[in-house]
Amino acid sequence: MNHVIRPVRPDEWPRTRELRLDALRDPAAPVAFLETYEQAVEYPDAVWQERATGFSARHGTRSVQFVAEAADGGWSGSVAVLVEEAGREDFFGGAVERAQGHLVGVFVRPEHRGGRVIGELVGAALDWAWALEDPRLARVRLYVNDGNPRAAAAYRKLGFVATGGSVPMAGDPSAKELELAVERP
Repeated sequence: MNHVIRPVRPDEWPRTRELRLDALRDPAAPVAFLETYEQAVEYPDAVWQERATGFSARHGTRSVQFVAEAADGGWSGSVAVLVEEAGREDFFGGAVERAQGHLVGVFVRPEHRGGRVIGELVGAALDWAWALEDPRLARVRLYVNDGNPRAAAAYRKLGFVATGGSVPMAGDPSAKELELAVERP
């Protein structure tokens, strides 16, 4: 099935909510996302509206969420990319040493996994990141749980490499989030 990869629009917050809740119900969610379905389902509409507005391409150059829209209008997956500026703290509390992008919220519906959707979504996110001029991003990174080898393999296939960096998984000190990155071409 062919998909159009595009940024979300602010008025699509109900659809972004639906897709995120579906992602959080996925069996891989405990090792893929930092929030739970139980947390997210309780968010008021204003939170979802703010997320959709903040991730729309119309509202700045600090973040964007791309969706894979099928020919029937359904959303098959999404990815968001955040800009992390040098000298700031990331959401894990670490220092950001150079301007970079950070992929988050990567999700592809199970029936579309193993195909081209993940590559098209990540490709759109990377194209957007490399097109930024202020700040000019040196790399794009993501974190993958060490208990999620399928996702790690998919990211390696897309050109991401392990940096050696890691952070402990929230709520499970025996697990780690491994940093993978792709440098600016």
